[in-house]
Amino acid sequence: MGEMITKTKADIEERMAFVQHLINDVKALELLLQNDKFENDIIRIGAEQELCLIDKHCRPYGINLKLLETIDDPHFTTELANYNIEINLDPFELTGNCFTKVETQLLTLLEKAGSKIKALNGKLLLTGILPTISKKEVGIDHLTPIPRYFALNEMLKTYKGGDFSLKIRGVDELFLKHDCVMFEACNTSFQLHLQIPSHDFVRSYNWAQAIAGPVLSVCCNSPMLMGRELWKETRIALFQQSLDTRKTAFSLKNQTPRVGFGDHWETGSVAEVFKQDISKHRVLLTKPIDEDALEQLKDGKIPELHALRLHNGTVYRWNRPCYGIGNGKPHLRIENRYIPSGPSVADEMANFAFWIGLMKGRPKKYDNMPDVMDFKVAKTNFIKAARSGKETLFHWEGEPISAKKLVINKLLPIAYEGLNAVGVNKEDTERLLGIIEQRTRGRAGEQWQVSNFRALKKKFKTDKSLVLLTKAIEENQRSGRPIHQWPDIAVEKITRQPQLVKEIMTTHLLRLQEDDYVNMAEAIMEWNNIHHIPVENEHGELKGLLTWSYLQSKVQEVDFAKTKVAEIMIKEVITISPIAEISEAKKLMADKKIGCLPVCEQNTMVGIISKTDLS
Repeated sequence: MGEMITKTKADIEERMAFVQHLINDVKALELLLQNDKFENDIIRIGAEQELCLIDKHCRPYGINLKLLETIDDPHFTTELANYNIEINLDPFELTGNCFTKVETQLLTLLEKAGSKIKALNGKLLLTGILPTISKKEVGIDHLTPIPRYFALNEMLKTYKGGDFSLKIRGVDELFLKHDCVMFEACNTSFQLHLQIPSHDFVRSYNWAQAIAGPVLSVCCNSPMLMGRELWKETRIALFQQSLDTRKTAFSLKNQTPRVGFGDHWETGSVAEVFKQDISKHRVLLTKPIDEDALEQLKDGKIPELHALRLHNGTVYRWNRPCYGIGNGKPHLRIENRYIPSGPSVADEMANFAFWIGLMKGRPKKYDNMPDVMDFKVAKTNFIKAARSGKETLFHWEGEPISAKKLVINKLLPIAYEGLNAVGVNKEDTERLLGIIEQRTRGRAGEQWQVSNFRALKKKFKTDKSLVLLTKAIEENQRSGRPIHQWPDIAVEKITRQPQLVKEIMTTHLLRLQEDDYVNMAEAIMEWNNIHHIPVENEHGELKGLLTWSYLQSKVQEVDFAKTKVAEIMIKEVITISPIAEISEAKKLMADKKIGCLPVCEQNTMVGIISKTDLS
């Protein structure tokens, strides 16, 4: 991804050279298109599998570099967070048993990585968002220690000009500010690649945009982040906001986000798509480039288009156009980036076959999408699908239609026809598209997670519920069954004892401000039958504590109606970390003879435990 752009003379010269290479790359691409140099007679598919590394407690396990060293296989590579890795699968020609080949290779590579991480006391997990990720794991200290990731983080921060804001509303709400791009690392996906004939690229791209919402609606697998139920596919909102460099001071201007769906149907050629992205998005990263693309063309060589590909890698369209070279020939691909990882390999392969089938089965009436559908309808469909999943009511061909009816009655027949047209084995077609139909009629990944999380929450605190949910996901994945066959968690049979403070702490807290009056504090404690209440300053930092017994001891000497909390609160507060052992909390409370312990991260209170939580 290149080196960070700085202000030294050498770096400025590199940037100038890079920009010229970028311009020349576009010119070279146009010449390749004009001279019909692209590989159009063979269609290939490929995929990238992102996955999470978890420890024996089902929490993020930051050992990706150590794991990759032990795996020692070029199919594996790093990701932004040190608890994620990626598998780059080989391309296969789209015909015959190609999906079986992809699935077999993926399972083989997962088994290889699984055996290596087992020796390191960890496990692999396929999931759109790891349920047990907390704010601690999105800190800069969990960034994979590779220069290009730090460079990307610094450049995005520079262009943002401040902290990144996260505001997602679903059943619950999550509002956070963060000083780095690590929220992006919460997302793990199964990215799909389809080679597209150069003469059909724009028609195929627009069709890919049109079907994105309906396809996503039955693939959602990321309903939660940090214990909050948000969108059915929370990755969509999370990814866009975590890499959003737009400045709020310019909010009245039309600013195109680096992560997004697009603004209109595409026209012309793929070169026009790249020109728009270069025009709308500043160059983030550069690198030295020796070969000039235009000179290479003159010499009869196929140019790599290094500058164009690097810039394209920092523009995150949900359907991304890609240029590549294989077997000495250039080709064009569409990269589908919105499909989440998991719930199982079988589900992922079904999603893959469904999308490919739809792409190759495109009915002729959709060759010119502007005549069939307004672009904003397609974009609205996509956003609604991310929010509502299978419960979405789409607009399709001018009529409202449920996700279930659209997928089963209209899209699955197109997918069957598309896979049959390219010669995919009938067995694979029926098996994989059958999973899509059963999931559409039954239960999707996000529905399984939410229903089981709610059942767990009736018996356990939030953190323990997330741990148990993650454990169940990992166990079901190893069974190989698709999500519509997963059983519910047998909550009544769970006997696992909590080990960490965060598993038993109360997170829904009532808080006081330093300038609140004591009589209000007393009333709140009485109304809610609580015996401890924390006091924070205007920045949300813990500054003190009030207990019911302490308050009652002050009744005779303090006028509660005229006294502010800050004047009488206990200022020397003993706290504990959420990742401390429960045994440590018990000992601390016994030694200090106190009835509660605020749970803090960097002086910010995230929970509280009392004697009743320890009983």
